Amino acid sequence: MLDWERDWDVPHAAAAVVEPSAVRESIGEVNRVFRIASVTKPLVAYAVLIAVEEGALTLDEPAGPPGASVRHLLAHASGYGFESDADQVAAPGSRRIYSNRGFEVLGVHLERATGIPLGVYVSEAVFEPLQMARTTLDGSPAHAVRSTVEDLSRFAAELLSPRLLSPAYAAQFSAVQFPGLSGVLPGIGRFEPLDWGLGVERNFARPGHWAGQRVSPDTFGHFGGAGTFLWVDPPRQRACVCLTDLAFGPWALQAWPSLCDTIADLPTR
Repeated sequence: MLDWERDWDVPHAAAAVVEPSAVRESIGEVNRVFRIASVTKPLVAYAVLIAVEEGALTLDEPAGPPGASVRHLLAHASGYGFESDADQVAAPGSRRIYSNRGFEVLGVHLERATGIPLGVYVSEAVFEPLQMARTTLDGSPAHAVRSTVEDLSRFAAELLSPRLLSPAYAAQFSAVQFPGLSGVLPGIGRFEPLDWGLGVERNFARPGHWAGQRVSPDTFGHFGGAGTFLWVDPPRQRACVCLTDLAFGPWALQAWPSLCDTIADLPTR
């Protein structure tokens, strides 16, 4: 069992290994509320897919800069720069530019399409059905969710065995969008290509990845600048949630891969 302060030099942390029917193992303060930073994006993206399936909008309707769509915004392919005040810096579909602004524009688009405030819609579409009682979105759809390992474990279980989305839309969520685009993953480096789904990263099992190299290439997920991550490995039917209160940095690139490799190698029960 990890000693967070000794092994990671992290004051507070919690983690869980999730399988479709239950949490297999957990450690730390699983009910502690953490700022999850960019792990917000998969939650918001899932709500967008629910809105698409409900008919409130479509993935390929115009959204964001000229020539871009909802799909471009979800897949970081709209051409927007990283920050909320960044202008469009590339043509839609030409490069993978990880963009907080894209998700903020997406949040406004979802509000207009549904007629419901963003935080209310995401809560009603995702948090409440999954009984994520301690999870809240108050601010940017790019990074403003606060949650617990217990709550995010419920979301991870949903991603392993979807109930809120049909199989067709759940498959689109994790499928690589605009394949072949190159780009830079902030804090990690350049990937050729930089694969992305609809709100989730698809670069797993590559050398130097933050989740190690033992997860399968079909794994999808996200990490956050607050020192947080969530990944789902469908072939293994296993997921991992880890939340800390130490900002992402070199420590995470040293600590996370070995933890993830250990979890990936757990025997099937």
